[in-house]
Amino acid sequence: MPQDVSGTYMDRESEDAELDGSSHAAEGAGGAPAVEPTGKTRKGRNFAAGAGVGVLFGVVVLLVLYFAKPVFVILIAGFGGIGVWEFTHALRLRGITIPLVPLLGIVVANVAAAYVFGLAGIAMATAVGVLLVLTWRLRDGVDGYIRDATGAVCVAVYVPVLMAFVSLLLHPADGAHRVVVFIAVVFASDTGGLLLGSLIGRHQMTPVISPKKSWEGLTGSLLGAAGLGAWLVSWLLDAPWWVGVILGVVVAVVGTVGDLVVSAIKRDLGVKDMSSLIPGHGGMMDRLDSITAAAPAVWATLVLLVPPS
Repeated sequence: MPQDVSGTYMDRESEDAELDGSSHAAEGAGGAPAVEPTGKTRKGRNFAAGAGVGVLFGVVVLLVLYFAKPVFVILIAGFGGIGVWEFTHALRLRGITIPLVPLLGIVVANVAAAYVFGLAGIAMATAVGVLLVLTWRLRDGVDGYIRDATGAVCVAVYVPVLMAFVSLLLHPADGAHRVVVFIAVVFASDTGGLLLGSLIGRHQMTPVISPKKSWEGLTGSLLGAAGLGAWLVSWLLDAPWWVGVILGVVVAVVGTVGDLVVSAIKRDLGVKDMSSLIPGHGGMMDRLDSITAAAPAVWATLVLLVPPS
């Protein structure tokens, strides 16, 4: 395995050569992916399309967030529903049968309950939802029950519950500002990791799970998230700048863990992306791994250090 890992954080999952048949020899100078005339890397991503999708997504989110909060809740539920569908489809490739219908119901229930009832709503929806998927699987008998039930509970917790914390961030009166801070700091973490990792990334963090993630990339994530966090928290939430620094550190660390978890899941399932739904990005879960993982940690950090009025 080459030790040059300067491509860290860029094209995060398609870096895994054994999943798509490519090799590190396809990289350009300095470890950056070689670019074809079409604008695609040899590993299949179209970064121009990906950037366009990202900008469009950001504009839509800001509009509905500030002018139609209930629509934003529906948007969260929609993203969570797509993530559940992708996850269940990927698990079926390994013979794990997951009941999609109740899981989609859990997504809607968790996101809506979080917005209306707060943390208690998440607890209630999760407890009922887990019992529902366990009962639903009984219809197919006992053969493979533990395997399928465990997979179903994993999906029920990882996607609907964690996504519900984004809705929970929106719950207070200043919820729109909190969500903006959250999304922006996650973006700064990813961007900082990309920039520093591509420039000086050399030391692999987790060679087995994600060969191109480097400690230098993590440092870039910490700097980017802490810097933007310090500014946004003091501006939008009227809190001390150091709260934003703490928030940025939390986002960078937890978001990186979320990336690694999704990478490990996909390696175990033998897939490069959860789906090809989003042009230039892969699947919804491929793009929301950092956000999904960081949402509970961001909510808890802000509740403790910037209590809602």
